[in-house]
Amino acid sequence: MTHPRRPARQGFSLPGLALAVAALLPCLSHAASPRYMPVVTPNGSTLPWVMEDGVKVFALTIAACRHEMAPGMVVNAWCYNGQTPGPTIEAIEGDRVRIDVTNGLPESTAVHWHGVLLPAGMDGVQGLTQRGIPPGETYSYAFTLKQHGTQMYHSHGDEMVQIGLGAMGFFIIHPRESRRPRPDRDFAIFLNEWSVAPGSETPNPNIMTDFNIFTFNSRAYPGTAPLVAQTGDRVRVRFGNVGQESHPIHLHGLNFRVVATDGGDIPESAQWPETTVVVFPGQTRDIEFIAAYPGDWALHCHRRHHPMNAMGHGFPNMVGVSQEGVEETIQEEVPGYFAMGETGMDEHAQHAEHHEGPPNTLPMMAGDGPFGLIGMGGMFTVLKVRDRLDGDGDPGWYEHPPGTVSGPANDPADAAGKEPHTGHEGHDPPEEKKPPQPAER
Repeated sequence: MTHPRRPARQGFSLPGLALAVAALLPCLSHAASPRYMPVVTPNGSTLPWVMEDGVKVFALTIAACRHEMAPGMVVNAWCYNGQTPGPTIEAIEGDRVRIDVTNGLPESTAVHWHGVLLPAGMDGVQGLTQRGIPPGETYSYAFTLKQHGTQMYHSHGDEMVQIGLGAMGFFIIHPRESRRPRPDRDFAIFLNEWSVAPGSETPNPNIMTDFNIFTFNSRAYPGTAPLVAQTGDRVRVRFGNVGQESHPIHLHGLNFRVVATDGGDIPESAQWPETTVVVFPGQTRDIEFIAAYPGDWALHCHRRHHPMNAMGHGFPNMVGVSQEGVEETIQEEVPGYFAMGETGMDEHAQHAEHHEGPPNTLPMMAGDGPFGLIGMGGMFTVLKVRDRLDGDGDPGWYEHPPGTVSGPANDPADAAGKEPHTGHEGHDPPEEKKPPQPAER
């Protein structure tokens, strides 16, 4: 994962520079703008555009694709431009845009621009505002952006199946005039849930509530990319949801303010502090915070089953039930059988390290951390805040200062209990960055 940064100076001759600028003009959507910080979609991408007669033109193709949810699990999905969620569309309030949508599915489709203010005939509801896009054909959607905020796009033809197989993406409209300090980091995370039977490869879109895979940007932990920031950075995270479930997204170690919804900015006087934001189906929520304290901070859905992978809900509750003698008896008939659940499910994560599970199936609890097995899955990732960064890739695990890691209470060699501490020693909250106001264009 990379984040746009100020480019290093390099030598160009004037003719060479002119040619380079001309070549890059169609792809300016990837460059840092004087008006906004480009959004990073972890494990995803941003959709490029070309300018035609003053119109920003984007191209989307919806078709079947093979999508990796995490190492060891690949599913059959229906994707935009070969990925789910589809590439993030970024534009500026006031832009005239055109999105050419090609249908590579075996059935008709339409694309709804969720939350975008536009003419009714461009709203993208099959049968209501337009004819469905037949397989193999391309339809155009054209409109002027009258607002700014975090919006979405998704299929609105055979919605249950097409969205259920991954047909969704972000449509982010940046304000023409900056109304608050510009963030140093801007991330977008799509929330979703799936039902993929163990050993299978195709999600079941008919499932209404009993999901077993939960994802950030269609990736399940340990396949989720971390969010990386430097101490003192202003960070914005945008969440979107067109699934079936609500998701209370919780951030460890820091608090934030809820600054925007899919309906627009929340006035500063009405913003509220939180450590958990609930995102219901059909909603987006933007949060902002100052990355005040270095560390590895968990970011996850707080519904207990959602930061887990492939779970079966038909098993009896075995917590506290002695299985002495049962395991050996069953092993005589089923070699390799082992009992679980008597002391909790942590042993499941341990067994997964040396017992092979069904093909194309993630263990319920996984992830190796600096202190051992993390034992999480699904909607879980890590915000990695560092005092200094060498680039914007994964900086590795945080090196804790001496005396700031919990350890055995009766171990005199452990420094954790030698003096009271908050976990934030030596790191008073930095002053909020006040970036210069964007230049007018």
